[in-house]
Amino acid sequence: MYRLEQTLPNFSETAVSVDSNRTVRRITASGSNKQRRTLKEKASKVFLRLVAWFVITAFFAVVFYIGYQGLEKISLEFLIGNPKNMMTEGGILPCIVGTCLLALGAVAVALPLGVFSAIWLNEYAKDGPLKRLITLSVANLAGVPSIVFGLFGLAFFVILCDLGVSAVSGILTLAVLTLPIIINTVRETLSQIPNAWKEASYALGATKHETILRTVLPAAMPGIMTGAVLAVARAAGETSAIMFTAAVVMTTDAFNSPLSAVMALPHHIYILATTGAEPEKVLPMQSASALVLLFAVFLMNLTAIYFRQKASHLPK
Repeated sequence: MYRLEQTLPNFSETAVSVDSNRTVRRITASGSNKQRRTLKEKASKVFLRLVAWFVITAFFAVVFYIGYQGLEKISLEFLIGNPKNMMTEGGILPCIVGTCLLALGAVAVALPLGVFSAIWLNEYAKDGPLKRLITLSVANLAGVPSIVFGLFGLAFFVILCDLGVSAVSGILTLAVLTLPIIINTVRETLSQIPNAWKEASYALGATKHETILRTVLPAAMPGIMTGAVLAVARAAGETSAIMFTAAVVMTTDAFNSPLSAVMALPHHIYILATTGAEPEKVLPMQSASALVLLFAVFLMNLTAIYFRQKASHLPK
């Protein structure tokens, strides 16, 4: 019996040994997977950091180059003077006035339409094919190249409506271009307004119209201002959309009438870059004009960020 017991295998010890080996393999595999994930995360962080630094470096390189070429040209006379000697000398007052007129006029037309459209889509439109079609159309319209809007403005406003190449044609074209920006921004803000606010307004006996007018719109005002500022910045930097509809190469009059063509900073920079004149004569004026436009757009984007942060502080 003793010899038989000695020769019999110990099944419990064998099972424990097998389980221990499996546990060790699992721990080893888990550790190796964790190491691979850690390496991937570190590699991703390094890659994203390099991309971010590349973008920041490229931005400051462009700003530094433009500033180096055009900063000496910036003066009060440059900002309030008229262009001279085929735009290689003088100032850019007509360009500044024309840019402000086109951008602010476009937003004045597009802002009410965009706000009303966003309110209808968020508060009145029922979920269905029509709402999805309109939402998809607005999203696609935001991605259409500006040259397409310029050709549309040329065909519809300039030719069909017989407005000619004028400030009105440019304003209406830019209004169509900036409309999706305003709609999307206002809709995003409206979706952040708590339903409890609306329900409290209804509980006090207010109608849907009164709730929107006295509760929703005041709460959405920072988002509306964000959309307006972003639209102004987008319109101020457009060249293709006004090239066929509103812009003139050179004029000494800042503004004649709504039916007359105007100068604009982005178009002015484009003309200077493609005029064929000697770069030594054109580059300082071109860089100074670009620096003014860049500063204006940068300032408007900072304003939009401020209003966007105010809108993000709405309680959920």
